[in-house]
Amino acid sequence: MSTTDTQTTTAPDAPDARSRKGRRPPAPFWQAVIRYAGVAPASIALTLIVIVTSIVTGTMWSPATGGDQTMLWAAGVGPTIDSGYWWTPLTALFVPEDPAQLVIVVVLALTLLATAERLIGTLRASIAFLATGVVGITLGVLLQWSAASFGEIWATTTEFDFTLDPTVGIIGALITASAFASALWRRRIRLLTFAVVLMFVLYNGDQNNVFRLIAALLGLGLGTLLRPGTVKRIRRSSHAETRNLIAALVAITAIGPLVALLPPGGFGPLSFVSALFEHKQVDAQTVLAQCDKDFTANCRLDLALVSVDGIGPLLLSLLPLVLLIVTAIGLRRGRRFALILGFVVNAAMIVLPFTALPAGNLSIDANDIEDLAPAIELLFWVAAAFIVPVASIILLIVTRRQFQIRAPRAAIVRFAIIIVSAFVILAISYLIAGLASLTEFVPDATIGEVFASALRRFVPAGFESITGTVIVPTSAFVSILYQWVGPVFWAVFVLATLQLYRATATGRTVGDEVRFRELLKRGGGGTLGFMGTWPGNVYWFSEDREAAVAYRVINGIAITLSDPVCAPERAERTIAEFVSFCDANSWVPVFYSVHGEYLPVFDALGWQYMSVGEETLMHPQTFDMAGKPWQKVRQAHNRGIKENITTLWTTWDELPPILATQITAMSEQWVSEKELPEMGFTLGALEELKDPDVALYLALDPDGGLQAITSWLPSYRDGRVVGYTIDFMRRGDASIPGIMEFIIASAALRMQGEGIEVLSLSGAPLATKPVVDGEASADPTTMDRLLGFLGRTLEPAYGFASLFKFKSKFNPTYETIYMAYPDPVALPAIGSAIGKAYLPDAHAREYLALARTLMK
Repeated sequence: MSTTDTQTTTAPDAPDARSRKGRRPPAPFWQAVIRYAGVAPASIALTLIVIVTSIVTGTMWSPATGGDQTMLWAAGVGPTIDSGYWWTPLTALFVPEDPAQLVIVVVLALTLLATAERLIGTLRASIAFLATGVVGITLGVLLQWSAASFGEIWATTTEFDFTLDPTVGIIGALITASAFASALWRRRIRLLTFAVVLMFVLYNGDQNNVFRLIAALLGLGLGTLLRPGTVKRIRRSSHAETRNLIAALVAITAIGPLVALLPPGGFGPLSFVSALFEHKQVDAQTVLAQCDKDFTANCRLDLALVSVDGIGPLLLSLLPLVLLIVTAIGLRRGRRFALILGFVVNAAMIVLPFTALPAGNLSIDANDIEDLAPAIELLFWVAAAFIVPVASIILLIVTRRQFQIRAPRAAIVRFAIIIVSAFVILAISYLIAGLASLTEFVPDATIGEVFASALRRFVPAGFESITGTVIVPTSAFVSILYQWVGPVFWAVFVLATLQLYRATATGRTVGDEVRFRELLKRGGGGTLGFMGTWPGNVYWFSEDREAAVAYRVINGIAITLSDPVCAPERAERTIAEFVSFCDANSWVPVFYSVHGEYLPVFDALGWQYMSVGEETLMHPQTFDMAGKPWQKVRQAHNRGIKENITTLWTTWDELPPILATQITAMSEQWVSEKELPEMGFTLGALEELKDPDVALYLALDPDGGLQAITSWLPSYRDGRVVGYTIDFMRRGDASIPGIMEFIIASAALRMQGEGIEVLSLSGAPLATKPVVDGEASADPTTMDRLLGFLGRTLEPAYGFASLFKFKSKFNPTYETIYMAYPDPVALPAIGSAIGKAYLPDAHAREYLALARTLMK
């Protein structure tokens, strides 16, 4: 069970509120409503205004008709310019167009506009709503009016439309306020808002969407004026955040073609592609009867329409969009198969319009606009069908390093067997039924045409022109197979793919990890041994499985992590056996982050070793903050108590959802502020917190808000935890000064009461422990000078020295950690491999960012 450590004395129980006041206290729901009203009064006011105006204008019950009353409120070329109603860009922001929009406006006002109020305050949010909304609509109407005068297709098509849309101002206010959000949420708000707005502009294209885009751009500029510097550079995302954003963009591309089908219909430049997913209703029985009696030249097109009529073909025509959603799910999880699937589906989306054109399903009716629109614009509308899939492929190529999680071979084989079996069973079922009833097709079918028709059952309707002559069965049983073998197969494919996403090839089995943890709990591995359980490491076991080494192979270098996990008396044997194992595999073994007690073993092997950092150790059983050396820590601890900061010792699985969300946001904020890539290997991230054996220690303010979080890796002896090593440390922007000193001191006091022997503040890379008074410092070697130079050089980027200085506040003892290697000639390759272990996904642009940071 998790426990809560309260660092302050609590007041005596207060008298019962009901006995004191004579009435019940407000219920939590009403308390929340009162707090919300205090934060978002403008959002509530807008909600009430649009409800009232919808009643006055009648749009609460039916859509605006465009009559004289509507024109007094609505903006557009007609009312605003032709009729001279100059005030309509303002009034259009307070009247919904129809009942559906009323619901949308109420929801967005109470959420998005309220978010803007929370970020920038009610006054500035209200000004941003009015400024971006009024100016956005005004500029949009002027753009529409001027473009229509030149015969531009979109402007000519929408010239007589009108706008009643409060969401224009809401979007503008939200983007304005995003300048004041954290780097993480600023990126999320802007990227996702612009992606959704652009999707509606490009696919649906009605003038309201264009006005929203203009308002969003105005909001971006207004936010920059209010808070300069928020668009200077793109902030770094964590790997998980990058995957989430890319997955969201891919999912949006799947929804786009459906958006083009929404009323009033697709006017956007990409609405062309929606024709691929439209189904025309036909009287199948009449067509079949007529064409069976007299097969005319028109029957080919009529039968093509019959072949795609029904629920089954409709589902099949939506297959590319469904597969894009499945792709997005996999990309969010970092799956390599999703990356491949994304390439294939988008490539098919590029080919689809070409295959559909000969069938007569895809065309642009330009009869009404051929005198107005230049030929180049028509060509752009045709080419627009390819823009999104091409852009998606480019995005996936650029970000391919983010999707490296592969399924194990057994899972891939199982997936292939399921897919092939499903295809064979369904295709053969249709073939047998079709071949047994060749005369029950319209027109009468040949054996070859049935085989071609079997292929057609598994592809969307747009590919019909490359699968031969269309034949339609009249038999009821064959018709069922005709309609459903394709959808059933792809349903199996989707389910099998989702199952494949859950299978992970880590290079180690579940049994290996369980055994490694068992050995850790016996003892061995040192204070850093638990890091061997992290993803990326694989395990070598001795023949009797009583000893283990966690390692990873990078470019032929086998890098171990921490001390060998075994009983102390067999350490030398374990190291020697692992070295032999590496030799048999032509790997260069490197023991990284080992402690000094193992150096005699490497001396005996004739190896070289070098210091790679200092581990700082505290000893809870003798911990005492008395005396001047502890003054800074003592002051921070006392301040935390005075500020009513409480602590929570728990695990991720025991966290309340609200705290888990706050931890995730705090971590993403920290990562987003770094231009440099996330480091791994010996530095845990958010995923490592979720291990059930990892303890979390949180500092909370009096309102329950997260001030700081630390994670603690256990070390064992005979199955009992005897030490903890700090790993993950994050503090909130609004945390009190000295919060990390407070939480570490509180942890030491807690561990003191639990009998914990050692508290490790973990290693400080490239650090050198201070010289004890009276002890002569050793003459620095060439390697010492090199490490000193690297430490000073990397300090602006990663702050190793600053971290080491922070840890020195706790008056720790120091223990040097080493890297042992067999051959100095291999040092360049070893250095490169360790660099890739810490920065596995870094690429040239990120190394350039590192170089820029070092030169500052």
